[in-house]
Amino acid sequence: MAEITAQLVKELREKSGAGMMDCKRALQENGGDIEAASDWLRSKGLSKAAKKSGRAAAEGVVAGLVSADGKTGVLIELNAETDFVAKNDIFQQGARDIAAVALTVEGVEAISAAKTAKGEVVSDLVTNLIATIGENMQLRRSARLSVAQGAVSLYLHNASGEGVGRLGVLVALEGAGDQAVLKDVGRKIALHVAGTPTPPLSLSPDDLDPAAVEKERTFLVEQAIESGKPPEIAAKMVEGRVRKWQEEVVLLKQPFVMNPDQTIEQLVAETAKSLGSPVSVKGFVRFALGEGVDKGPSGPDFATEVAQMTGKA
Repeated sequence: MAEITAQLVKELREKSGAGMMDCKRALQENGGDIEAASDWLRSKGLSKAAKKSGRAAAEGVVAGLVSADGKTGVLIELNAETDFVAKNDIFQQGARDIAAVALTVEGVEAISAAKTAKGEVVSDLVTNLIATIGENMQLRRSARLSVAQGAVSLYLHNASGEGVGRLGVLVALEGAGDQAVLKDVGRKIALHVAGTPTPPLSLSPDDLDPAAVEKERTFLVEQAIESGKPPEIAAKMVEGRVRKWQEEVVLLKQPFVMNPDQTIEQLVAETAKSLGSPVSVKGFVRFALGEGVDKGPSGPDFATEVAQMTGKA
C-alpha cells in the first residue's frame, strides 16, 4: 500500500475539490491510488458536495433543545440554500441530531468534530446531507445556556417541524423556586424576545456592546447637528436620548409584550415574590434564521424576470 503523504492528499484535494480529511480517507480506502480515490469520492457524493460550498446558504432552520432536567438549553443554526430544503424531513432530522450533540459540547468547531447518537461525525453528517439533497449547507452557529438551579426555556417561532423553526429563543432563569413556574415564566419572556418590535441587544445596560452605544451616540449627535444645533450643544443634548435608547434595547427594561404596563424586570421581581425566593435572568439568546448572512447579489424580481422573458423589459 502506498504511503498516504501530504502531497498525495493535496493532489486529490485539488482534483476533486473535496475536504482534506475526506481526501485522506479516500486514499486510505483505495491504497493511495488517486484515480480510484477520486471515483470513491464521487460515489460518496463528496466531490459534488464540495463544489456547492461556495454558494450562499441563508435559508434552513434554527433547531433548539432543552435537556431532560430542564437546566440546559441549546440553539443551532443549520443553513441551506432554499426554504424548500428547510421542510425536508432528512434535513430537519439532521438539525435535531446536531442540537442533541450541542447539549454535550460547546462551539461550532467542537460540535462539528463530535459524533451524534448514531455514531456519525457531525461534519460528515452535513457533508452527506449536501450530497444527498444537492444544496450547499453549513452549521453556522450555536449557543448554550445553563443554570445550576432554575430552568432554561425554549421558544421556536414559525416551526416547520418538531424542534425546528425560523427563529429560536432561549431564556435562562436562575432560582431555587418551583421549576415548572420558572419554565413557564421563562417561556413567556422568550415569547417576548421573539415578538417585541425592538429585539433586545443585551440583558442590562451594563452588558451593551460599547461599540453599539457609541454608534448610536454618533448617529444622534449628527441628527442634532443637522437640525441646526451647534456641535457642543448637540453632544450634551444626546446623553438623555442615549439613556432612553439603552432602556429600549435592553431586555430587563423593556415593557413586557403581554402586559406593557410591566417591564421584564418587574415580571421577574413579581415571580420571585410569588415563589418566595430570588429569581434572576441569567441570560438569553435569540437566533433569527439567516440574519447577517451575505446572500450575495440579488437577482431580478418576478415582474422583471417576466418582462425580460417576454421582451418587454
